Amino acid sequence: MSILRQPLLLLARSAAVKQLVSAMPVSAGIVHSHVPGETTEAAVEATAGLADEGLLATLDFLGEDTLDAEQAEATVQAYLDLLRELSARGLTRGAEVSVKLSAIGQFLPDAAGFGGGHKIALENARTICRAARNAGTTVTLDMEDHTTTDSTLTILRELRKDFPETGAVLQAMLHRTEADCRALAHEGSRVRLCKGAYLEPETVAFQERLEIDKAYVRCLKVLLAGEGYPMIATHDPRMIEIASSLASRHGRAPGSYEFQMLYGIRPDEQRRLAGKGERVRVYVPYGTEWYGYLMRRLAERPQNLTFFLRSLISKS
Repeated sequence: MSILRQPLLLLARSAAVKQLVSAMPVSAGIVHSHVPGETTEAAVEATAGLADEGLLATLDFLGEDTLDAEQAEATVQAYLDLLRELSARGLTRGAEVSVKLSAIGQFLPDAAGFGGGHKIALENARTICRAARNAGTTVTLDMEDHTTTDSTLTILRELRKDFPETGAVLQAMLHRTEADCRALAHEGSRVRLCKGAYLEPETVAFQERLEIDKAYVRCLKVLLAGEGYPMIATHDPRMIEIASSLASRHGRAPGSYEFQMLYGIRPDEQRRLAGKGERVRVYVPYGTEWYGYLMRRLAERPQNLTFFLRSLISKS
């Protein structure tokens, strides 16, 4: 594991550093390379650009860990606005939305009413799922740190009673994830498998890159051998090659699974895979709450740090 990963992930929760970084315009340097903009319009334009290149999209209105009921409601409204605009532009056949439950009320206290945060997040997620279905697309529930996993999977089960098309995300670095993959590798289930971007304790997660890679491959084997729809979220060339080999071994045709990559990361590879006939979906984040997302991306690719620090110095 990179020696920079832990300090960068800690910085992702630093209010002081966030205040400094937030003074930078979102269009500057590395921020703009990972986040197309702060507005619905910017997100929709980015989606249209990807569609022109034969790429799919999943859009994330950035924000998490809200303890404010009004902010949770504002996030729901942002998704409703986004889905309306995507539908108006005829983009929903190739674009879905990704939702963090902590952004729509998962951590709200019982004092917030309506049964507390779990119930609020579930009802808000239902509202977004209903709007997505009406727009002709789907929702994937993002996974956050390990403390939210059980709650998120419980809400997923509840949502799938009415919206069975709802997708899930699993993080291979967690010790539990291979078992979670087995539980979700059934017909109709959509599962995005990523390595994991949160700073997790060794009691619940693998720490070394090699161990995380091995876990990712074990999970890939389960999902690609199953009857669901795997969404293979990785930029790692070795994982892409292994996934392609496993898909072939299990007789999976292109379109029975997909690759997913982040906006601004390896765009040439995204186009190369799409050109081979693979389904490739790009994760498009947008909005004003880009700081935590950016720091996790820096932790994954610490070589970006030099450019980022240069931007901070020039700003100050």
